Amino acid sequence: MNLSLHHLVREPKIKLDKNPLLLLLHGYGSNEEDLFSFANELPSEYYVISVRAPYTLQYGSYAWYAINFDADENKFSDNNQARTSRDFIATFIDELVANYPIDTNKISLIGFSQGAILSYAVALSYPEKAQRLVAMSGYLNLDILTDDYLKNNLSNLKIFASHGTVDQVIPVEWARKSKPILDKLGIETVYKEYPIGHGISPQNFYDFKNWLEK
Repeated sequence: MNLSLHHLVREPKIKLDKNPLLLLLHGYGSNEEDLFSFANELPSEYYVISVRAPYTLQYGSYAWYAINFDADENKFSDNNQARTSRDFIATFIDELVANYPIDTNKISLIGFSQGAILSYAVALSYPEKAQRLVAMSGYLNLDILTDDYLKNNLSNLKIFASHGTVDQVIPVEWARKSKPILDKLGIETVYKEYPIGHGISPQNFYDFKNWLEK
């Protein structure tokens, strides 16, 4: 099956006429095998599909967009690349629906770090493509949403966001700023913090899995 983005698939253990989908989006410098390592721990009725970001950094290492440093060591993101990746993912969801028996009303994005930032962008820009979002160790970057996202019907979106309080890569303050914006947009959001750095603790995994199963 020749789809636009390289990916790994765990078929549902319980086959329905149409199965729900969990789409996993890895972080900067990682690859599709990273989050896929816990695919077998995820609910058995789902397709679990882990996708590789389109920009190659080095062998086995990929990104959804470049992160550059200026002369003063300030980090800045290539928002044009991020917007391109946002649309790549939206198109890829359409391809998955065309090729697998997926329930289009039960599509969830699970993103870590840069994958979480992209998941927010896809879900708010194209809420008809994904209803639920797990955003771990990321934040909402309004600059990479579609220009007219405020016209979208966001009432069906549900978000589970989490962050480590001692995250040395993406400051927890950035994640904390996201929830008030999501609340204002009327999106039902659960936000949790854990006493960890830039990673996923067992408790974090258990909490989002529980949230999905509800």
